[in-house]
Amino acid sequence: ALCTALLCKQAGLALYTFVNGCDPLSLVQEVTLTACYCSDSWTPDNNMTERFDCHHCKESLFGKKYILKEDSPYCVKCYENLYSNTCEECKKPIGADCKDLSYKDRHWHETCFHCFQCKNSLVDKPFAAKEEHLLCTDCYSNEYSSKCNECKKTIMPGTRKMEYKGNSWHETCFICYRCQQPIGTKSFIPKDNQNFCVPCYEKQFAMQCVQCKKAITTGGVTYREQPWHKECFVCTGCKKQLSGQRFTSRDEFAYCLSCFCNLYAKKCAGCTNPISGLGGTKYISFEERQWHNDCFNCKKCSLSLVGRGFLTERDDILCPECGKDI
Repeated sequence: ALCTALLCKQAGLALYTFVNGCDPLSLVQEVTLTACYCSDSWTPDNNMTERFDCHHCKESLFGKKYILKEDSPYCVKCYENLYSNTCEECKKPIGADCKDLSYKDRHWHETCFHCFQCKNSLVDKPFAAKEEHLLCTDCYSNEYSSKCNECKKTIMPGTRKMEYKGNSWHETCFICYRCQQPIGTKSFIPKDNQNFCVPCYEKQFAMQCVQCKKAITTGGVTYREQPWHKECFVCTGCKKQLSGQRFTSRDEFAYCLSCFCNLYAKKCAGCTNPISGLGGTKYISFEERQWHNDCFNCKKCSLSLVGRGFLTERDDILCPECGKDI
C-alpha cells in the first residue's frame, strides 16, 4: 500500500523506482516542510538543521525540484548543464523535463524527431537511416528502396527480400514458375528468364538417366545417343565408372578394356596375354592363331618375322635360316 504520511523530499525519493535508465525530476510535491515521518524519533535538531544542497553548485534544494545522479542530488540547472544530451536537430540541450529519444548514440527532443524529407514525426513509427539522416518508410522507399522484379512494388525497409543477378523480389514473390510455391532459401535453377525449384526443373527439363531413370542435373554422359549419370555409366564386368576412361562394347554392353580383354579377346600364341585389337594395336593372325607384332619372332633366334617369310614346326614359328635344317 502507498504511504500516506507526509515525507521530506529525501525520504519520499526512496518510494519511487526509476526505469529505462532515466533520471526524472523528483516527484515529491513541493510543499513547506513541517514534519517528516522518515524517522521514528524525529526532532527539529536532527532533520530541519541538516543541509540538503546541490552536489555541484551547493545551493539548497529544500522546496526545489532536483534530480539524483549516482546517488547525488543536483538542481535542475546544474544537471542540464552537466549531463543533458544535445539534440541532433536543434543543437539545444534536452532538458530534464523533456523526453530524450535516442538512436545509435544520437539524441533528439520528441518534437525534433521527424523525417528529414517530409518532416512528419517519427515518434513510435518505423524509420530508416540513410547518410546520417532519418527517413520515414514512405520517403525512404521512394528514394532508395528497390522494386520487386515480380510485382513491381517497392520492397519496404526491414522486410525480407531475395536478390539474384541484380534483381530483387519480395520473399513471397520469389516463386517457382511451374508450381508457384515460394522458393525461399532453397536451391533453384534459372531457365529462360524464369526460376524453377529443383524438383520442377527436373520434371520439366532434365534428361532421364537410361540406367536409373532419374533426372540428370549435372555431369551426365551420352553413349549411343542415350543419357547417363556419370556414376551410372559403369563397366558391365567390374562396375567401375567408365566416364573419362577408354572402353569398348560387346552386344550393346560397355566394358573397360581390362574386362573386355579378359572376357572376349584372343590370346597371343607367344605371350598368352589378350590381344585387344584396340587403340591401333597390331597383330598377326595365322591358322587360327594370333600374335602381338612384338611376339611374332623366330622361336630359335628371336628374329622378328613381321613382314618376312617363316616356317612352322608344330606350335613354333621359325625364320627360314633356322628352319632349313628341319
